[in-house]
Amino acid sequence: MGFSTGLCPGNSGDIMGTCPECGAAVNVDDDVVEGEILECEECGAELEVISVSPLQLELAPEEEEDWGE
Repeated sequence: MGFSTGLCPGNSGDIMGTCPECGAAVNVDDDVVEGEILECEECGAELEVISVSPLQLELAPEEEEDWGE
């Protein structure tokens, strides 16, 4: 492996991110794509992958209700 920064020692290939809501470590699969929505296991916040390299997570925008208009 060429780069090891951010890899989880116990989970081969996973990347570690940080939840912007609670600061907890978030395990992210190494095949994650920009725009993917993840959930923080610690606080339950929905997180959007903004960038893969370097990994950047932000709170996912809340979907507004579609009232059929």
